[in-house]
Amino acid sequence: MTDAVSEVAVVEHGAPRQAFERKLDTPARRGWIAAVVVGFVMIAFLWPLLVDNTFLLSMGTLVALGCMGAVSLHLIIRTGHVSFAHAGFMGIGAYVCVLLVMRLQLPFAISLAVGAVSAAALALLIGPIVLRLTGKYFVLVTFMLGEIIRMVFVEWSSLTGGSNGIFGIPAPYPAVSTPRAFYYFALVFALLCIALCARILASEIGRAMDSVRESERVAQCSGIPILRLKVTIFVIACALAGINGALLAHFLQYVDPTMFGMIDSLNLVAMNVIGGMNNLIGPIIGAVFLTVLPELLRGYVELQRVIFGIILIVVMAALPGGIVDLTGLVKRLMARRAS
Repeated sequence: MTDAVSEVAVVEHGAPRQAFERKLDTPARRGWIAAVVVGFVMIAFLWPLLVDNTFLLSMGTLVALGCMGAVSLHLIIRTGHVSFAHAGFMGIGAYVCVLLVMRLQLPFAISLAVGAVSAAALALLIGPIVLRLTGKYFVLVTFMLGEIIRMVFVEWSSLTGGSNGIFGIPAPYPAVSTPRAFYYFALVFALLCIALCARILASEIGRAMDSVRESERVAQCSGIPILRLKVTIFVIACALAGINGALLAHFLQYVDPTMFGMIDSLNLVAMNVIGGMNNLIGPIIGAVFLTVLPELLRGYVELQRVIFGIILIVVMAALPGGIVDLTGLVKRLMARRAS
């Protein structure tokens, strides 16, 4: 009897829960998920062939770039931190890439790589310091860091153009100068970013990240190098943000400091919160939602922030797991009605 009770106690904590989750991860479930993913990817590639609307193609490009930014931030969130400096790292990648292309006439591929490395280098420099902080202290420090980066863009006017920004940014390549071509260009980068993040989260590193987020002390006792893990993920996420910022600048053909302020970082956080912070699909859903919604509310510009706030409150109250948890809520309601 004692053994049975102890076995039940073990099943309710830690290891059995993982075993239960492994039972849920059946080949049939994996096949269903793969089929859904392939279906959405096919839709993403095929719908531009059926429309010739510049506005819709531009919206599709912004959605793809928004997904890339939200997913890269999701990596940091999965380690237990919420960064408000992510847009600043996007700005570093954007300005470095644009300046190398326009002033030094370097190829786009090299400029993009240097922009990503620049964002990653700054993350590597400050990561070991700021990632020792937790909770509100990390949020406040990253908020100040983002503002410092933005002010550098404003004050270093001889290089960045200051508040006026930089105009006339060329397309990365002549072949992607049309809205449809740039959409596919951005979509490929977004899919590669999502695939990389999914691979990280599905690996041993991803499981270590989740354990660190749940309890740093337990993870440390398990032998996980917490600070090294956090810094590595922080550097990868900021490098992806740099690539995202560079693509955004070349798509808009314009860059200025207001594109990478606190509001933009807050939008990336909101995408994760509204979509779901515990699943990679969450930030993708949130990015689509928060990119399309402003266009639907274009006639109510003064009320957009109010509506965003109301939506955020409703989602957090009714769906703590984000919109991605909506299917689970529907199943629970149906089960309750059936019983």
